Amino acid sequence: MIIRDTKDSFIMIKQHDHAFLSGKITEHFKPSLLKSHSFFNDVQYAAYEHDRSWIGLDDTPIWNDQLNIPYTFSDYPLLPKLAFYKIGLDEIENVNPYSSLLCSLHFCSFFTQSKNKDCLVFLQEEAKRQSSIKSQLDVDEKLLLQHFRLLQFSDDLSLYLCLNEPGAEKEEEHPWFQNGFKNTELFHPLKQPLMAEWIKEHEVTFDAFPFMNDFHLSLKYKAVSKKLIKDMGIVDAYEKSEIEERRILLCKKVCL
Repeated sequence: MIIRDTKDSFIMIKQHDHAFLSGKITEHFKPSLLKSHSFFNDVQYAAYEHDRSWIGLDDTPIWNDQLNIPYTFSDYPLLPKLAFYKIGLDEIENVNPYSSLLCSLHFCSFFTQSKNKDCLVFLQEEAKRQSSIKSQLDVDEKLLLQHFRLLQFSDDLSLYLCLNEPGAEKEEEHPWFQNGFKNTELFHPLKQPLMAEWIKEHEVTFDAFPFMNDFHLSLKYKAVSKKLIKDMGIVDAYEKSEIEERRILLCKKVCL
């Protein structure tokens, strides 16, 4: 679950809904910025499905007593998270091995600095998956890296839309994104990180536009009242809260 804490409520976004935005973002990406068009549909599938591991976990939100907020994707207990990561990757591989390779690389990037034994076991098992898939497919390593960076960018841009207050000034943005999107130099004409900016409450622009055209995204979320959580607990409060949608325009220049 992606959580944004506001004064009276928690904005709660399911990971798979966030991933749907990632897929839409990838659909509109300029293929000309990549080495070739090969496997581009597989990259789109990876973006749409990369968080399917969370479908079961997000069915029932869990309260974090230490932080006094619902658990988020970043602080969710490690062991169930790793177990569901594997389940999701297995499901993706059954449909599209190249997409699973990309998603495996994506998940492994979260733990590259970890010394936790469970994380190390996960990395070892995923290294085997990656090697097996590469042996089955004619994989261009340079193109694979571009696809991996695109998956990361689509994930980060969707998180940018989820974690920021709509219309936030640059200094008010989530700290992950104030200096641009990591590892996007491949897609910037000046070989620097792509930078996004809210120009209106429902409009976002970029210093270099990596998409074929302006396009809208529709973000599904629940605004779960803190009072309701206090009265009935996080599970019932979440269930009783209505799904809302916010439309966001990603545009090349200021849109009137």
